[in-house]
Amino acid sequence: MRALCALTFIGLCSQSALARHGHDLEHEDVLAGIQNPFIHGPNLVDTQTPKEPTWLEKYGPQFDQPFSGPLSFSHLPYHRCLENEDVPFDVALLGMPFDTAVSYRPGARFGPYAIRSGSRRQRETRGYTMAWGVNPYDQGFKIIDCGDVPLNPFDNALAVDQMEVAYSSLLAREPATLKKDVPVHLGRTIAKDGSIRPKIVTLGGDHTIVLPILRSLHKVYGPVSVIHFDAHLDTWAAYAGQTTEQSRVTHGTFFYLASEEGLIANNSIHAGIRCKLAGLADLDNDAQVGFQVISTDDIDDFGIPAIIKRIRERIGDSPVYLSLDIDVVDPGLAPATGTPEAGGWTTREVKRILRGLAGLNFVGADLVEVSPAYDHAEITGIAAADFIHDFLSMFLTIKHPKSITSLKD
Repeated sequence: MRALCALTFIGLCSQSALARHGHDLEHEDVLAGIQNPFIHGPNLVDTQTPKEPTWLEKYGPQFDQPFSGPLSFSHLPYHRCLENEDVPFDVALLGMPFDTAVSYRPGARFGPYAIRSGSRRQRETRGYTMAWGVNPYDQGFKIIDCGDVPLNPFDNALAVDQMEVAYSSLLAREPATLKKDVPVHLGRTIAKDGSIRPKIVTLGGDHTIVLPILRSLHKVYGPVSVIHFDAHLDTWAAYAGQTTEQSRVTHGTFFYLASEEGLIANNSIHAGIRCKLAGLADLDNDAQVGFQVISTDDIDDFGIPAIIKRIRERIGDSPVYLSLDIDVVDPGLAPATGTPEAGGWTTREVKRILRGLAGLNFVGADLVEVSPAYDHAEITGIAAADFIHDFLSMFLTIKHPKSITSLKD
């Protein structure tokens, strides 16, 4: 016990000595103009410490890396265009996260997110491609991301109306740069009232979103032709079990309903069809709706140039809307979709066909049915984002481009 008390007394004495010594050191350091690193507080002598440069002074403007920053398509300027009616644009990217009218696998409400995520490596300053020979962001037009329509996920009738109102609202805007007296390709489609309207590229969402889009376009342009890339016809009158009028509105019936309403012209065309049918009656019905069919196998039997020629001859100079269901691509290359069908086209084949459509009289486009829960390594989202880049180039290119790497003289 005595030994313990002795040790405690020695420890207290040592702490007291160190405290007095530390005080002396502090006093001496201040006098010498040196701050003791064990004592916190400002240096009382050195008042001329150089000011450290700010980020802006040292590194310049803050910018987003391909893997960072807020999520917008290709890092484009992002605006809530439905809320901010003063934002001008010539081409708008608009998400429609809707998937409650599917017949098989849901999940396409996350499609707009997946497409934007797949576009992260794309940006305005690196938009030139050898295939197109153009950078769509460097043509003098304002292209922005208008965000997503806040669709109601519980009431399909309400959601369909919300999509139509949103699309019509943006379609009614005056373009940022286009004028009627300027002969630019993007603005050569004239509305029924003689005005020029902006273009909208829609990110789906299941394919049902095309019905409210066609309703909006019809109010401005009248009946439009449709180029429809898909594994399925989507011209069926109804699915089994229909009991209400609203139950007719699905991602496999919207073209039939559009035809009933007089929204589409009789010179529309499918590309990439390979779905199973009830029989030849499905094809007869499809023809009555206004479509011709290019099957998946036609690419092997006739080749890409013949497919391009057939589409262009069918459409002519009509105002045309392009709708691309990602399931036109083989599920081995784009698995993230709600109704996969084996034996589809490759990504490269679809891209070659899209280049062959440059110069047609486009009024808008969409890409639908991306369901990222079934994706891996983002391959479907990346492919979809690249198709959207092709859409933008297609809008702004008058002639079918020739690759600058062509081996031909």
